[in-house]
Amino acid sequence: MKTIRDITISGKRVFIRVDFNVPLDKQQQITDDSRIRAALPTIAYAREKGAKLILASHLGRPKGKPAAEFSLSPVARRLGDLLDADVKMAEDCVGGAVAHLISGMQPGDVTLLENLRFHSQEQENDDAFAQSLAALCDVYINDAFAVSHRANASVVAITKFAPTSGAGFLLEKEINYIKKAMADPRRPLAAVVGGAKVSSKLAALHNMLQHVDTVIVGGAMANTFLKFMGYAVGQSKIEEDLVAAAGDVIKKASEKGVRFYLPVDLVVAPEPDVKAPAKIVPAQEIPTDWMALDIGPATALLFREALQDARTVVWNGPMGMFEIDAFSRGTTSMAASVAAAHALTIVGGGDTDAAVHMAGETDRISFISTGGGAFLEMLEGKTLPAIVALEAVEEKAP
Repeated sequence: MKTIRDITISGKRVFIRVDFNVPLDKQQQITDDSRIRAALPTIAYAREKGAKLILASHLGRPKGKPAAEFSLSPVARRLGDLLDADVKMAEDCVGGAVAHLISGMQPGDVTLLENLRFHSQEQENDDAFAQSLAALCDVYINDAFAVSHRANASVVAITKFAPTSGAGFLLEKEINYIKKAMADPRRPLAAVVGGAKVSSKLAALHNMLQHVDTVIVGGAMANTFLKFMGYAVGQSKIEEDLVAAAGDVIKKASEKGVRFYLPVDLVVAPEPDVKAPAKIVPAQEIPTDWMALDIGPATALLFREALQDARTVVWNGPMGMFEIDAFSRGTTSMAASVAAAHALTIVGGGDTDAAVHMAGETDRISFISTGGGAFLEMLEGKTLPAIVALEAVEEKAP
């Protein structure tokens, strides 16, 4: 597929699908602008080339109707500050007023369209809606990896109607890092998998066992594996219907000679509450009325040692309920261990990204993906619909 550097964009209207789905507080203030900053290289390049930039994104889940709390206006202000430029905010993403606004743009100008998901047709991958978006531009660029696993109009159908299409620098970088990690890694390759549910990671685990040398499992999903091992897990969160499936993963790892690590001790409490008493117990000794909410210090040390010889590390999912201080140590420790590894380190998923920021280890991680679901689907070995769409693009006659 083409990238933005392969396309002549000087003086042209360039529609860039970005992912500006940033968190906002109750006062509509942005609390983390990482996703905006991640798109800056593509935006800066297009401006330097004299393109007229039309930026489009979704924000939140407005369910196909305009809603003030999901407006991208705060994003336009923050982007303007980051670019030190005037970013015009469109009142919608399609329609006559938007077309008129864009017709007056000059090279280097930046216009941010209003939330794409104010129209239900966006998530329906509707051709007519996609055609309306494509009519705004001469060049379409997808730089929104985090939504590229969704068959949405602004990342899939639009490629059928835009005169020419390509990938932005962020999308290109995301794909290259993840593909390299899975297809041609420096070895040993270690996968660290955490989070709440085995069900959301099962396909990724099975695919990764075809590629990795080491698997480390933590977080609430580890409880289901411990249950298969015959441990009493008390009131810990588990998926009863997937205990046997967890066992299959362990067996498959053994058959392939993949080193497989589970927690040996846990931080437990009667409930996941900031005021709840917590203590550390061996993995086999979770009290009947208590639940596992984090990995313990012995596990943190074991996992750190398991990464000592790794030359590529892929991490998705926290080691516990890190939002509560008493249950954050395991995830913070894992962030430090991954950062300290003499390896190419790739981190993906919103919670994992947040944990790395919380631990202050962002500068020591090789690459932090902006995608959650898209990152996981690539680890599962799936091809993302938006990538398929870009690869299938045929040049239209002028």
